[in-house]
Amino acid sequence: MCRLLGYATAGFNLSLNAILGTEGVDAYREMSEIHNDGWGCAMLYEPIERPGTLDGGAPAPETGTKLYKTTVAARLDPVFPELASEPARGGLWHLRLASSNLPLILENQQPFFANGLSFIHNGDISDSHGRNIVTNRQYPVNHSVFLSTGGRSDSAIFFAVILEYIGFGYDLDEAVAQAVRELRQAYPRSSYNCMIQSQDQFIALNAAGRERTSSRIVEIYDQYGQGEKAQDYRVMRYRALTDEEGAPAGIVVASSGFDQTEADGWEELENDQMIVASNRTGEWSMRSID
Repeated sequence: MCRLLGYATAGFNLSLNAILGTEGVDAYREMSEIHNDGWGCAMLYEPIERPGTLDGGAPAPETGTKLYKTTVAARLDPVFPELASEPARGGLWHLRLASSNLPLILENQQPFFANGLSFIHNGDISDSHGRNIVTNRQYPVNHSVFLSTGGRSDSAIFFAVILEYIGFGYDLDEAVAQAVRELRQAYPRSSYNCMIQSQDQFIALNAAGRERTSSRIVEIYDQYGQGEKAQDYRVMRYRALTDEEGAPAGIVVASSGFDQTEADGWEELENDQMIVASNRTGEWSMRSID
């Protein structure tokens, strides 16, 4: 049960502060009062200088991913404002609220990273009796692919299923859609809201199994005197980015929880809708996973 944020630009570097404004970033960070089980981010960047191979190393890639995650709440971590001011052409940001008593260990912090892909998820993949998928030893996920994610949680299993479909030859967006279709056969009411990022694409999906916020989430928010913010808990919104001349320049997508008004250009991403964006050109489109 987490808060997600991601963006893709038209191939140039923008910091999170530049995209949301410092007030918006502060509001997002402050959600870690509740989502206080750690945080992380994965940022795409273009190296200023390509590392050489004089020391015997293999040629470095032209682009890279900076991955940071910790079990410290974002509001208490001094690294957060540093990374929020660091430019990147794409990024995923994740605030964690652990579900189903899953352990608070670094391995379960997101983003997960495998095969050049970064992945974040908001949801508790459990059956009607509250039994999490991690306890289902019979679920047919490839064990070696699961281990490659580095995680031990339901979100890591979700990521592993996506990786399997990529291995079958599906494009990234369709691999995500296929993974949701498969998981829904056993866990139809779970949330599969997620974001995934490659060196070329950014994908954001709203795929909630239920529109109504679960009573447990409402109770948690009530404990902090913020029960009203739980009402649209599963909602995701997006806003098109423009450059200084007003030309299209990418997109930002976020979970609810901080101000995302229509006046500022935010629109709601409907359930079972996916945004597929290039983090090289900034072009994006929308598709259904039905």
